[in-house]
Amino acid sequence: MTPLDYEFLRKLLKDRSGLDLSADKQYLVESRLLPLARRANLAGIPELVQKLRSGGDQLTTQVVEAMTTNETFFFRDKIPFDHLRDYVLPALIQARASRRSLRIWSAACSTGQEPYSIAMGLREYGAALAGWRIEIVATDLSQEVLEKSKAGLYSQFEVQRGLPIQLLVKYFTQLGELWQLSADIRGMVQHRQLNLLQDFSHLGKFDVIFCRNVLIYFDQETKSAIFERMSKMLEADGTLFLGAAESVVGITDAFRPNQERRGLYQINPVRSPRGGAALLPGLKVVAAR
Repeated sequence: MTPLDYEFLRKLLKDRSGLDLSADKQYLVESRLLPLARRANLAGIPELVQKLRSGGDQLTTQVVEAMTTNETFFFRDKIPFDHLRDYVLPALIQARASRRSLRIWSAACSTGQEPYSIAMGLREYGAALAGWRIEIVATDLSQEVLEKSKAGLYSQFEVQRGLPIQLLVKYFTQLGELWQLSADIRGMVQHRQLNLLQDFSHLGKFDVIFCRNVLIYFDQETKSAIFERMSKMLEADGTLFLGAAESVVGITDAFRPNQERRGLYQINPVRSPRGGAALLPGLKVVAAR
């Protein structure tokens, strides 16, 4: 792969997916794309690039999907789901008592472990949410992983990563070497293909947004733009969940971090044109100077 080939692929991936590869990631590109080139009956990466330069949306989509990281597992990092159960949901149940509905967005949901973890957590909440209208919207750039998520079929290895045994027994049925998630839990999740670089205002407003472990692959400008648009999608008292290695600090003032619960963020009422939002307990807002 020549330097010009690599620069072409870097630009293609950034334009199509937001993935911002550094100059030393040639080995990653080769390891991910060489098998794709061979499946397309191409000799190597230079021939793949030549094919991409001549056009071909299907091949471009395959390249983007091959380079997109799909690492995920049930109840990943555990603590965010504990915060959702113990802190965020009680406040929202009280605040939404009159309308009895909740909307949650799992952005970059991959093969579904995150939105299904949320769904199982809500089912486990019991009588407090009985009769409520719950919408969980799961989106991803890749149609391939969305199809796997819709099927709700997971290997023994996948269900052993993070999934408590009691939930496996309660919500899954073994089918040969695979485990099938119950139709009830699958039915709680709506799947939609979505590129975070494009407009997503059509999804509507949400009470909770999970956007974990995806923006770390984007540059600062792209992160800022996505945060800005997400801030318009989140209810004034809603909560944004980011990954443990992610933060809004130094990127946007649309959100403020919760000082007591790492990884949780809320609309910045000092900056928000909507005025002073009701704050969840423990959120400390520092006045702008």
